Amino acid sequence: MSRLLGLTVISFLTVQSSLMITSVANAQQPLYLAYPPNNHKTTADKIFLIGTASPQGNVIINGQTIQRSQQGHFAPSFSLKLGVNRFVLRHNNKTINVTVTRNSVTPNLPQGGGFADTSLTPSQSISVLPNTPVCFSAIASPNAQVSVNIANQTIPLLPQDEWVKLPANSAILTDSNEPIINSVTQYQGCRKFKQMGNLGRPNFQLKLNNQTITQRGQGTVNILNPNQLKIVEVIADAGVSRTGPSTNYSRLTPLPKGTIVSVIGQEGEWLQLDYGGWIKANETRNIPNLSSAKAIIKSAKFERNNTETQVTFPLTLPVPVSVNQMGNKIVLTLYNTTAQTDTIKLEYEPLIKSFYWQQFSPDKIEYYFELNQDQQWGYDLNYEGTNLIFTLRHPPKIESQNSQPLKDVKILLDPGHGGNEWGAKGPNGYPEKSVNLVISKLLKQELLKRGATVYMTRETDKNVSLQDRVKMINEVKPAIALSVHYNALPDNGDAINTAGIGMFWYHPQAEDLSKFLHDYLVEKGNRPSYGVFWNNLALTRPHTAPSVLLELGFMINPTEFEWVTNTQQQKNLAATLANGITEWFKQKQ
Repeated sequence: MSRLLGLTVISFLTVQSSLMITSVANAQQPLYLAYPPNNHKTTADKIFLIGTASPQGNVIINGQTIQRSQQGHFAPSFSLKLGVNRFVLRHNNKTINVTVTRNSVTPNLPQGGGFADTSLTPSQSISVLPNTPVCFSAIASPNAQVSVNIANQTIPLLPQDEWVKLPANSAILTDSNEPIINSVTQYQGCRKFKQMGNLGRPNFQLKLNNQTITQRGQGTVNILNPNQLKIVEVIADAGVSRTGPSTNYSRLTPLPKGTIVSVIGQEGEWLQLDYGGWIKANETRNIPNLSSAKAIIKSAKFERNNTETQVTFPLTLPVPVSVNQMGNKIVLTLYNTTAQTDTIKLEYEPLIKSFYWQQFSPDKIEYYFELNQDQQWGYDLNYEGTNLIFTLRHPPKIESQNSQPLKDVKILLDPGHGGNEWGAKGPNGYPEKSVNLVISKLLKQELLKRGATVYMTRETDKNVSLQDRVKMINEVKPAIALSVHYNALPDNGDAINTAGIGMFWYHPQAEDLSKFLHDYLVEKGNRPSYGVFWNNLALTRPHTAPSVLLELGFMINPTEFEWVTNTQQQKNLAATLANGITEWFKQKQ
């Protein structure tokens, strides 16, 4: 026996060499609030209060008796006003006070008129090519005249009739992904500059009620010389390329280490690359004596073994690349490359059905692979010198009539969180990291019975970084990788009425596995459905194998939490999930 957070008694049972952890109902359980912490700050318009108390008696919050599960757990939602909100929780002789502050998402404008804090853009130094639009904007008092002065030019900034702000990506998890029409006034204007060099910092000016307010912008504007562009080499193992200059922008295919590319712009620490992506400057190094980042290719070489097909593309320079998977097709794109190709010797079986290529534009080549089956099993992409090595993995062999149908199939299990990363917490404080490990160990035993070779990113309660988890997937190269988690919601979610199985995938090669396991667990496990999501997560991004993140239930749902921590239900879930994995592999033969 041990006590979690001094409140919840946890019993430890060894079942088939697997540690089983389950909450023990305690008739004397004192009132406990797992979430939110006191003095919590949020921009949401409501908040759920997650906690527990002994089933005897009522839990009253701000004078209201709340609904609870059989074991006494609760998670009601309450509306929040702007500013300070106070909640008083009472059960029997215990009282808990908690304060939640709702902050406004609307920028504050100075009294009497002016610019909203941190609203002037560009907010950091930028570099662009000549005749590229440079846009300036500010949030300021309505009915004002706003302009920008830079390089001896005055640029009027006009009020936008409707300034639409998109909610955070997490809003889709609560079905609240609707654009927001802002009540504040945003002023915007753009200008193209021909002259090269540093134009200095823009000076913003606002005129209102016979008053003039000026404010200097934070960043300078620099116009690049197109004949003297910087050329850089990617020094990260996989350079994170994005659609724009911040982590808010979507990821593109990572750039292999050694990629060489020209820089056509910069915004703060982000470099704009000539093929269309953006990358952080610290993932690159300058190559001062290289005059061009263009390459020539003449042919390609196919080689295969029992587990993979390798295609080598000899180039004069390592260029940016991208990969696009679509069913039984995969497209490899080489940028800044011109073909001088006459002959390619092809290897078709057992993986590749057909292959062709085309010079899509003067500087872009697309290579098309049609595979013999729709399911793709992962790929590697790296440079060896100036040779691009593209490796396609073969399907695993399944013995469908064998008593061990997954014999020699490598499966990697990743129990989420661990150590000082607790993950979500249940109403009694029981951490997600613990149940993730319980289910992963039970699932491992079920998969071993079926003959699988199982790897785990952790088998104890310890810290494992996201980078190390991904590294293990890339090194092991399993047939599939499953990251095991339990779910929670943003503050404005409905913790009482949201439950069920959720699956998350990123690469198309993992989509079918996600859908199949979701439907199998919902039907065979008799569980509610939360849904299947495309999601850009660290443990869905590995491309060396179909990688899926499983959310097997909601820690914050009072009723589902009782199922989550039930030892018999844990064993049933592991067996059902192992059966689903086995059936999916059989379908792929």
